[in-house]
Amino acid sequence: MTEHLFPARLEADAGNGPEGPSTWIAGHRAEIDAAVAAHGAVLVRGLPVDGRDAAIAAVRAVLGSPMSEREAFAPRDHYEDGIYSSTHWPADQPMCMHHELSYAAEVPRLLAFACVTPPAAGGVTALADSSAVLADLPSGLIDRFERHGWRLDRHYNPYVGTSWQEAFGTADRTEVERYCAANGVQARWHDDGALTTRQTRPAVLTHPDTGERCWFNQIAFLNEWTMAPEVRDYLLSELGPESLPFNTFSGDGAGLDRATVDHINEVYEKHTVREPWQRGDLLVVDNLRVAHDREPYKGEREIVVGLGTPFRP
Repeated sequence: MTEHLFPARLEADAGNGPEGPSTWIAGHRAEIDAAVAAHGAVLVRGLPVDGRDAAIAAVRAVLGSPMSEREAFAPRDHYEDGIYSSTHWPADQPMCMHHELSYAAEVPRLLAFACVTPPAAGGVTALADSSAVLADLPSGLIDRFERHGWRLDRHYNPYVGTSWQEAFGTADRTEVERYCAANGVQARWHDDGALTTRQTRPAVLTHPDTGERCWFNQIAFLNEWTMAPEVRDYLLSELGPESLPFNTFSGDGAGLDRATVDHINEVYEKHTVREPWQRGDLLVVDNLRVAHDREPYKGEREIVVGLGTPFRP
């Protein structure tokens, strides 16, 4: 193992042998798991990933118990249980730092990303240590969100993100209501068939293995002030402030100002680590300890993504 504090790195040296990526992973699974446990994330470089099928096999080999995505924010292609394409998010728009599904009642503990086609420029899946982020945030901000949690409001609409049918994997309103009731989500239907949801979740998580306290939420990413100004202005003019596709609040209902959201994003940036994708890279991430993003890019980009080991914070 090459010595990197974060993330760890393993060199596969499997490119010239007959074994496929899943075979190499099976023989080094304990080493991969140990690196994730010690560092929060590990980059495996040098796997012979020669196409999508090989990337899916690599993700499957490392994933453990797969987890299906519910309440998605952007559409993905579904390959098999727990394995997807990366989200179809505009290439020129960033996906800011977040923990996958941190707004849901059940989250994946493990994420795996396998690179089929690296972009011509940009497109990094950057990482940030959430315990380091927590340590650098103002104590007053942390106290506020530990006391009240954080609230996410969603208004499913045709402008941004997924439809409610895509997000919940069903066109049956009764099934959506059943899911929401079981997972602490308030659901309200509108006369035109649109759906508004609201959920309040903890903003700080204690890692079940390490005992670390982690800033675990999507308060900044899903807040109106993180949107590009022209996008926010357009959505406000078309939908109004009560019907934005998503927005975040303190759990007591108090809104966030731009300065607070900007500061959270600045602290993330301070702790962000970037490594450009190479074909065949496999990135395995402890989703509870490590936030990730997706930066704007040019050219084709194909990353296979796996969600595994369901966990209820």
